[in-house]
Formats: sequence, C-alpha cells, structure tokens
Amino acid sequence: MRRTYLGEFEEIVLLMVAILDGQAYGVTVSQEIEQHVGRLVTFGTVHNTLIRLEEKGFVTSELGGATTERGGRRKRLFRVTALGGRALQDIQQLRNELWQLVPPHTMKLSGL
Repeated sequence: MRRTYLGEFEEIVLLMVAILDGQAYGVTVSQEIEQHVGRLVTFGTVHNTLIRLEEKGFVTSELGGATTERGGRRKRLFRVTALGGRALQDIQQLRNELWQLVPPHTMKLSGL
C-alpha cells in the first residue's frame, strides 16, 4: 500500500481544514491550531502551508464573499479534497498500527 507522507505541521493544518469544514482560511486555521494544539503560528506560515497542500492536491480553495470587516476583501476558503481525506485516513491508520507495536512495559516505564 502506498503511504502518504506529510510533515507534522502539514498534517495539523490539513486536520484543521477538515475540522473547519468549508470555513477554513488562514486566520481561522491559525486560531484553531493555537486553541487546540497550544502552538502559536503566524498567518504567513499557515498560508504557505495551505498553498503547499493545495499544490499537492490535498485541499482546494475558492474565494468567499467580500466582507466589510475585511475592507471589502474576500477570504480564500479551503476544503479537504478526496485525496486529502485519504491522506488523513492513511496517516491515522499508520499511527494506530505503530502504537500497537509499542511494548506495554515501555509505556509503563515512560509514565505514559
């Protein structure tokens, strides 16, 4: 089976896009990462990652409506593609398989 390889931050961003379900754009993704992961990230870092994920075919984007709070500018909203959804499933399966291989005594020794 062919595995999908994403960096840790790419995986987190892709998960946040899936969680936000059509309402994901740079600012919301940054805020959700900070809230749920406890990691401060800049808008630029998230934006670059979203563009990279779009180039890889894991997300797609479209411009939303213009808003007054954004000075009439439109938001670029991101959604997970079928390929992106499969990538997330592959990653989850791989992580679950690896966790099953960790000997139980290792978890006790490490305090996990």
